[in-house]
Amino acid sequence: METYSLLRAFADSWHLLFMFCFFIGVFVYILRPGGKKVHEDTANMIFRNDDKPAAEDNRKRHAGHADLREAK
Repeated sequence: METYSLLRAFADSWHLLFMFCFFIGVFVYILRPGGKKVHEDTANMIFRNDDKPAAEDNRKRHAGHADLREAK
């Protein structure tokens, strides 16, 4: 049997089965009962510091770039 035919037969059967099982495994891992807290924490990570304004040094650093964003 040629190398191509051997690899083609492997890809058509066992590798396809492996990839399907991997795909199902990823969904099972994502939808597991203990993962809800982790997913909610990750989804809300960008909103953690919204309750207070940015630091003074950040405002000064970004103030110089304000004129670049304005259309004149």
